[in-house]
Amino acid sequence: MITVVGTGTGAPVPAEVLAGARLVVGGRRHLAAAPVPEGAEQVVLGGLAPALDVIERHLDKRSPVVVLASGDPGFFGIVRALAERFGAGRLAVLPGVSSVATAFARLGLAWDDAVVVSAHGRDPRTAVNVCRAHPKVAVLTGPGAGPAELGAALARTAPERVLVVASALGSAQERVERVTPAEAAARDWGTAVSVVLCLDEARAPGAVRTLAGPAQRPAGWALDEGDFAHRDSMITKFEVRALALARLGPRPGDLVWDVGSGSGSVAVECARLGAAVSAVEKTPDGVERIRANAGAHGVDVHVVHGLAPEALAGLDDPDAVFVGGGGRELPGIVTACARRARRTVVVAMAALDRVPAVRAALADAGFGCDGVLLQSSRLAPLPGDVTRLAATNPVFLLWGVRPHVRTEEGVAQ
Repeated sequence: MITVVGTGTGAPVPAEVLAGARLVVGGRRHLAAAPVPEGAEQVVLGGLAPALDVIERHLDKRSPVVVLASGDPGFFGIVRALAERFGAGRLAVLPGVSSVATAFARLGLAWDDAVVVSAHGRDPRTAVNVCRAHPKVAVLTGPGAGPAELGAALARTAPERVLVVASALGSAQERVERVTPAEAAARDWGTAVSVVLCLDEARAPGAVRTLAGPAQRPAGWALDEGDFAHRDSMITKFEVRALALARLGPRPGDLVWDVGSGSGSVAVECARLGAAVSAVEKTPDGVERIRANAGAHGVDVHVVHGLAPEALAGLDDPDAVFVGGGGRELPGIVTACARRARRTVVVAMAALDRVPAVRAALADAGFGCDGVLLQSSRLAPLPGDVTRLAATNPVFLLWGVRPHVRTEEGVAQ
């Protein structure tokens, strides 16, 4: 039997749990603080595979094994690996309080509406994008993905966020510090960081929740044009937006670019579906319109005022890109986007003449390309209580998908 004990946030390891153990596995500080029996073998957790091999040898001899872990070992912890290797039936798990729950408790904040993301041993870009998209996030950190790295990324795109860095929770050296992303980026935080909370305090907390986790995804998308402020009907129509969203596939952890954003309707819809979004717009009034539409829908959109493709240079690489409008520069813009997109590029255009060049740009970047001409007619009332069909302007929608995109835990890699 393997007894897994959650510790590290202040709760001592009961001596009776360790009594009789022939092998005790844990981090160096956990082992130092626990009453390990004399004669018991100790393994300091570093690489997981060697520790699992030692555990297996002791199990073969029916020797009692104790594994010391931080907080709740079933929450982004070692329980998953132990259960996969040895079977859940051979585990006795004694959970402690997770670092996430402890950090929120120190602030006096409820966390049933928080998003929890692990950057430990993972690409930190997913955690950064989640922090940009959601108002209350807990990040489980790791080497190369700590407060400094998170702060550096957020300082460029979401500088108003507040980072709460909780270190050595439950110990005499515990520290809970509120910093800006820029301040976090400028410090060496060492190895004692337990968790980082990222808060957008401008977005008020929601009502009492029924389901834990992030806000529920919207019941509908491809919103009516009337749900957005726009100029002279210059907005991606909802029929086009519906298919564009289906091809973009925005989801939590993704970064989407909306290039030539205009009213920001595509940007806002991607943000409503949980993605982080950067909207690029060349006109000052368009920039303000995008910000107003994002605020009206309760989402955060990083707005960049500038001309593409030059304005794209300072942005993080996206998972998906939507390109709207565009004149003679459109093929060059699509080429620049396709070189950096990890998954897909979707282009909407009204001009037939642009289609061959855009297809070539996507194909030259290694994307498989497909598309449709969308022509729709909407119901429109006529005098006398009758209805006619009113045609909308036809729009070409092309999309390129990068082949052999590998995904892990639903996140494009």
